[in-house]
Amino acid sequence: MEGTAQSESAVPAKDLFRIGEVSRLTATKPFVLRYWETEFPMLQPVKSPKGHRLYRREDVDMVFV
Repeated sequence: MEGTAQSESAVPAKDLFRIGEVSRLTATKPFVLRYWETEFPMLQPVKSPKGHRLYRREDVDMVFV
């Protein structure tokens, strides 16, 4: 649990993150994040006009839990 707290504090100070950034920050593969979106309704990134997933800070914090 201690390592997770360190990782959370390393999250850059911005509001939206692309799936690759979330993948690197959380050490989770992008396909796993996409699967979790189907299984956990509280994890719903917004889509950019070009269709890219944009995770909010709350979504990133939820992945750490």
